[in-house]
Amino acid sequence: MSASRASILALIPAWNEGARVGSVVAETRKHLPVLVVDDGSLDHTAAAAEEAGATVISHSRNRGKGVALTTGFDWGLSRGYEGILTLDADGQHDAADIPSFLDAYQNNEGELIIGKRDFTAMPFPRGYTNPFGSWLLSLALEEHIPDNQSGFRLHDRSLLEVLDLTTTGFELEVEVIIQAVCQGMRIGWVEIRTIYGIDKRSYFHPLKDSARFLGMVWRAWRRRCRASNQ
Repeated sequence: MSASRASILALIPAWNEGARVGSVVAETRKHLPVLVVDDGSLDHTAAAAEEAGATVISHSRNRGKGVALTTGFDWGLSRGYEGILTLDADGQHDAADIPSFLDAYQNNEGELIIGKRDFTAMPFPRGYTNPFGSWLLSLALEEHIPDNQSGFRLHDRSLLEVLDLTTTGFELEVEVIIQAVCQGMRIGWVEIRTIYGIDKRSYFHPLKDSARFLGMVWRAWRRRCRASNQ
């Protein structure tokens, strides 16, 4: 894991983020080259990202964050990148934290480096639901997972090449953690800023997305049980 910073790609999935994505791209490009996957936006997301200096891939329709991420992973791997860092397009991740990920990566702290947020700084109900979900996933995997929902993370090529991702929405980020643990990959953690109050509509659906998460926790527990009995 001695890749130079030039061999790491920043991947930003975006949907209808024309008002924010340009500044996110500009700040991220201070550290890494940037790919934006425009997931069928109806606004000027693609144009704003290109103007800020990103390479842009556009889906013809909205297919979900998970699909946008896998599109970006495939693009980066096919071009020889050794690591792919993901962050959101809406400004909830501070690009100034990127050096912390790069340092952890260079120090060989894990094949997956995840940004850990301060749950006490989150608004209700996320300040309660996020730590509860992380606790459940930790129980299922028998490994401490401080923040299962953070999308600010750095993936090593060795991890991306063995992932067999099937989900299409927000739950893909949980699926990555589950598969990383089951593949014996190491997960490292870095502290990141917790940013809210950016006047953005949330696309998280409490009932549907929570049900999907619980289903993934159940499958993770079953998978661990099968592995331990072999």
